[in-house]
Amino acid sequence: MTSAQSTAIFTRSWSLYDLITAHNYMFHQEIYRSICDLLKLRKDLGQYRLLDLGCGNARYLAPCLKQSPPALYEGVDLSEAALAEARSYLAKLTAPVTLTHGDLLAAIESTDKTWDVIFSGFAVHHLLTEEKARFFHAAGRCLAENGWLILVDVVREENQSRENYLEGYLKFMRENWLKVPHDQLEEACAHVHDYDYPECLSILQEMAQAASLNASCIINRYGQHYTLLFTHSSLPEIRN
Repeated sequence: MTSAQSTAIFTRSWSLYDLITAHNYMFHQEIYRSICDLLKLRKDLGQYRLLDLGCGNARYLAPCLKQSPPALYEGVDLSEAALAEARSYLAKLTAPVTLTHGDLLAAIESTDKTWDVIFSGFAVHHLLTEEKARFFHAAGRCLAENGWLILVDVVREENQSRENYLEGYLKFMRENWLKVPHDQLEEACAHVHDYDYPECLSILQEMAQAASLNASCIINRYGQHYTLLFTHSSLPEIRN
């Protein structure tokens, strides 16, 4: 299975994921408030270069970028429908915007640019373990000395099997995602069951350290939805 195949459901029907996020079932409102606060801590506002991997329609990141403008934004996603929407959400940015239809792992492994911020929201868990290690290796290679890798994703508990994680997460979906039509909910559940491969936090940290991203912290956590920050050097002073 490739990472391109793993996101097939949202390539076919971006509206399903947009519906899920609109009802805040994956805590996007809380998460992106923290992202806004985090980006404001950068000392190079207006000058930093941001790569957004699995950018979707950038609906939630775009307001953060308006408050903390980058010098350059590049988004990569497999859904052409999402990218079409992203153009409108990002239209008010003064920075140059590039949107690329493609696979996030291929994009980060092939980039020849240096990035100050690499961001990925709910996308890396679709990669298999070996692919995640490649992702971190590529991020470590192309991240600036004072750069940040911001990862928003689902994370397994320590020593929790994938099967046990899936059992709990599918139960969470069926009990809480009440405004998603039943057939679409079951399609989403099938996608999670077939294509979600979250790691536990210690594995992600080991992968980051192997890529010389030696400092990390949890920005926030809502159930198994985490916001993680990885850097080469020191972490910013974050106020909770």
